[in-house]
Amino acid sequence: MGSTVLSLRIDSELLDRLKNHAAKRGMSVQDYVVRTLIREDFDERFKTAVEETEKFYGAEKPYGAEPEPPGVAPHAQVRPSAGIA
Repeated sequence: MGSTVLSLRIDSELLDRLKNHAAKRGMSVQDYVVRTLIREDFDERFKTAVEETEKFYGAEKPYGAEPEPPGVAPHAQVRPSAGIA
C-alpha cells in the first residue's frame, strides 16, 4: 500500500486542539489525525455491515437502537402510577 500527501488548511484553534489531543497520547498530529480517520472509516464500514446483516436476517430494530430491558415485552407500556402505593 502506497502513501499520498494530503494537505489541509485548518484554523489555529483547531490545530492547537489537535496538538493537545495528540500530545496526550504521545503521538504526532499527523499520526493522531490518520488514526482518527482510520477509526472513523472502520466504524462506518462496521455499522454498514451490521445493518446489511440485520436486513438479510430480518432484524426488527436498526443498529444502535436501544435494547429492551430483560423481562420486558417489546413495546410494553407501563402506567405512570404502576408500583406507587
